[in-house]
Amino acid sequence: MNRKYMLLPIAFMIMVSGSCKKFIVEEPQTALTEEQVFKSLDNIEPLVIGLYTSWRNTKKDRGGFMFTLGTDEAQQGAFQVRTDERQASLDRYSGFLTASNTALAEQWNSRWPVISGAAKVIYAIGLNQETDETRKNIILGEASFIRAALTFEMAQYWGEVPLIDQAKFGEYGTRRQPLDLVYTTIIADLENAVNYLPVSQSDKRRATKGAAQALLGKVYLYAPESTGVRDYAKSRDTFKALIESGTYSLVSNYADLWDPSKPNTSESIYEFQFVNVYPDNNQTQWQMGSRSLAEIDQYAYFGGYDLMVPTQFCYKDASNGGLWEAGDLRKNESIRYDFTYKGKKPVLNPAFGGDELDPHVKKFEDPRTEGVMSFWNSGKDIFYLRYADILLCYAETLNETGSTAEAVNLVNTTVRRRAWNGTLPSDQTWNAGMSQQEFRAKIMDERMRELCFEGWRRMDLIRTGTLVDLVKQRNKWAKETGAIQEYHNRYPIPLQEIKQNDDINEADQNPGYSNQ
Repeated sequence: MNRKYMLLPIAFMIMVSGSCKKFIVEEPQTALTEEQVFKSLDNIEPLVIGLYTSWRNTKKDRGGFMFTLGTDEAQQGAFQVRTDERQASLDRYSGFLTASNTALAEQWNSRWPVISGAAKVIYAIGLNQETDETRKNIILGEASFIRAALTFEMAQYWGEVPLIDQAKFGEYGTRRQPLDLVYTTIIADLENAVNYLPVSQSDKRRATKGAAQALLGKVYLYAPESTGVRDYAKSRDTFKALIESGTYSLVSNYADLWDPSKPNTSESIYEFQFVNVYPDNNQTQWQMGSRSLAEIDQYAYFGGYDLMVPTQFCYKDASNGGLWEAGDLRKNESIRYDFTYKGKKPVLNPAFGGDELDPHVKKFEDPRTEGVMSFWNSGKDIFYLRYADILLCYAETLNETGSTAEAVNLVNTTVRRRAWNGTLPSDQTWNAGMSQQEFRAKIMDERMRELCFEGWRRMDLIRTGTLVDLVKQRNKWAKETGAIQEYHNRYPIPLQEIKQNDDINEADQNPGYSNQ
């Protein structure tokens, strides 16, 4: 393939949306060719920084949480469900969940420009003639990490997806590729990232060796069994190497993870960097907070518009059929139960949905906005990879490779011990003699307690084959319709992609979905 690309299209494609093919075949619009741009590492490196920003921006506003809707962990607030049928279908699994669903199409479209940009950098580094091999390899590792992370996300939610590889464009085009090839390609990218990324980076926007190791271990764990790529032993060994490196550790106080004055702690393997100033704020609280508070005061830091709220299972105590065990400190750090504001309790507006004062997501509240700016300006960092997640994943791999007692001990002495402020009560200590199957069930609940609303739940449900059963039981809107089926383990390929991409047609749609 011998196409020339321009600096303007490169920057433009990282910001706009459309079909994945659009970003591979963009033609020149300015006088500076892409060959000239990529001739210098001084030009390439800023493009990589731009890719980090564009990837981060897929997590802004409602975009960062659309995939968590429709799970047993979170659902839309009642007013949201009443006012937008297409968005509501993400929880209802109704007839509006089709190829023309714009809520999902926005997520599909926002990620392909970043994947394509990373692919361009990878290809260009291979052609670059400069002699600074260390710098070239770091840039290659970063672009490989970004491409792998986003391709992994797309494959988890949509199944077979295009592989954007400039060197193999003639072979792959923009067709959906077999899942085994997709996952082996992701792994190859991550192996490059592990080999080339540094252990630390002063610029926290940029990925490290540890981030690549963490994600590689997760890919081995999360890859569908049908691909032949899922490998518990490789996942275990990858996590073990990361843990034994000593680079990361749990913070002693779980609350510190949600304190905006304490970003990038020892527990953070990779987090998306935000601040309270546009365009680097994330608007997350706008979607998570209570409409009843927003009605009172736009400067109330826990106000918002109820896009994503916890399911009853996620906010109730275990004694009442829910998740939380007595004394677990994570409960009140993760979920808001009290809406008293300036000494007064809000009153429900009958024009709303009725659940505005039910428990809400708390992790993304940003107290820095209180009284001085709208909660729209929320700007706490958002975790992507956290050490506690890796410890729990590692425990899973131990259980799956015959070391259940060791897995139990790991969970007891790390994540659960911290949840009880460093002293785990005997009645909350897991029994080392439990069966492999019992551990599988308990670890899924433990993951929700530790990681709720951080973006991993849908993937966890898909990989364990429990999406349909648990969502039908625990998600209010899915239970109401009873419409969720096995084919909902994947999302529909957007209609725009089918219309604009000559390599994908109606017959390529995921089973069960209408191309309407």
